Amino acid sequence: MFEAILINGAMLGGIYALLALGFSLIFGVAKIINLAHTAFYMLAAYAIFTSAHLLGLSAIPSIALSVVLTTLIGIGTYKLFIERVREHETTVLILTLALALVFQECMLLAFGGHFLGAPSFVSGYVELLGVRVSNQHLLTFGVVLASLFGIWVLLSKSKLGIAIRAVAQDREIANLMGINVGRMCLMTMAIAVAMAAISGAMVAPIFVLEPRMWMYPLIMILAVVVLGGLGSIKGSVAAAFILAYTETLVVFLVPVGSFIKGAVALAVMVAVLLIRPEGLFGVAFEEERL
Repeated sequence: MFEAILINGAMLGGIYALLALGFSLIFGVAKIINLAHTAFYMLAAYAIFTSAHLLGLSAIPSIALSVVLTTLIGIGTYKLFIERVREHETTVLILTLALALVFQECMLLAFGGHFLGAPSFVSGYVELLGVRVSNQHLLTFGVVLASLFGIWVLLSKSKLGIAIRAVAQDREIANLMGINVGRMCLMTMAIAVAMAAISGAMVAPIFVLEPRMWMYPLIMILAVVVLGGLGSIKGSVAAAFILAYTETLVVFLVPVGSFIKGAVALAVMVAVLLIRPEGLFGVAFEEERL
């Protein structure tokens, strides 16, 4: 059982980390709390279902089409709606929640309220530590790890990453240094949506697809970023694995644990915040930064 908890928690933690990383990134740079973030995760999952199941495309074209299409929708959403009210935080909260509900209703109209499943990209299984793990789960975990590493390289080693971190730390100074703040916010939004799309594309063959599948991940991602410290990249990754393993432990060790796993994970978040209100890696009495 220990090995099963270790493997399942690692995969779930990777998904949460990738989603939370995008959420924290767009908040850290543009100060946008995007409640539609996991709706893009849902759109990517349905795009995988459409391209793989209905159009008959193979794995790589399906994933590429899903991520590109979802990212373009995210960019269009930002340019048409969010950018206009970016400085008004309450308006952005209401607007992004409304957009998520619009996306939900669009999926409901297009696919109905049925539970759907996308075909696996790879078949078969391997045994790790005596636990039988499907190749689909291994592929998902590998892609998530590669994506997390790619984001780290982008933010720490590239000129774009330096510009993004400069805007996150001080928008006014970055603008005086010749960095186009508006363009950096747009680029960050595109990166964040792409990360959500990769998550949705990779879990489509594993999780059940339905129009409200974005709601529970949103609750967990909000818990992750608050626990880790709002705007903190390393805090989001650490908190993602903490809550993922909490959920996994509850499912494996507690009777009817699958029904209370979310409540227990949120209780862990509340307990930590009672001791450290700014989160694990938050900065007290200072503006959160990357």
